[in-house]
Amino acid sequence: MELSDLAGLGIPVDEKKAEQLDRLADIILDWNTKINVTAIREKEEFVDKNVIDSLLLGRLPEFKTAERVLDMGTGGGFPGLPLAVVYPDKQFVLADAVAKKLRVVADTAEKLGLSNVSVVHGRAEDLGRDRSFRGSFPLVTSRAVANMSTLCEYCLPFVSEGGYFAAFKTEEQAEEIESAARALKLLKGSVARRESCGIEGSGHIFVVVKKLGPSPEKYPRKSGIPSKEPL
Repeated sequence: MELSDLAGLGIPVDEKKAEQLDRLADIILDWNTKINVTAIREKEEFVDKNVIDSLLLGRLPEFKTAERVLDMGTGGGFPGLPLAVVYPDKQFVLADAVAKKLRVVADTAEKLGLSNVSVVHGRAEDLGRDRSFRGSFPLVTSRAVANMSTLCEYCLPFVSEGGYFAAFKTEEQAEEIESAARALKLLKGSVARRESCGIEGSGHIFVVVKKLGPSPEKYPRKSGIPSKEPL
């Protein structure tokens, strides 16, 4: 798929935004020659698997109505940076525990002139107890590699009541998603639906979780525990 094809999926990528996204790829791939930002080295594959993949979140109605989005475990800036390019009217907070990757994110946002991006350094377990973040986002998303139970503990405490958490998953992870039922109940969330990314044959889905009430204060647990001992 090309960037120009995204408009057909309802994602507003015009010529100017396509040029910005192309430059985004160049900036991060240049950084990638200095530090390990992504395992993908070829530009065409990078655009397909990072840029376009990130932008598919824009199809979700929960994204369309959210004015403020938290990208937890953003890594090299995905999905947050491409989304910030295409949706300048929304505010994006990109959080990660790896400082060197956030330097890349901040540099890329500055070079692209993205005034709607904020970068936050910290682990989800610690940031989730910060009153300026906890329960304050209508939409939280993550492409981080973690099982669904762990992702829910990382992300749901940040979601405002009635808001949503959208996880990037694959169709092959159905059993993993089912096994997150206990975590969802404890954290006051419920799977609203699973939705295809919109590209036939990709196997990629979004798991959309609705926040039913405030997550108990004891969650997230201390650093390292959610990944070692999923709920």
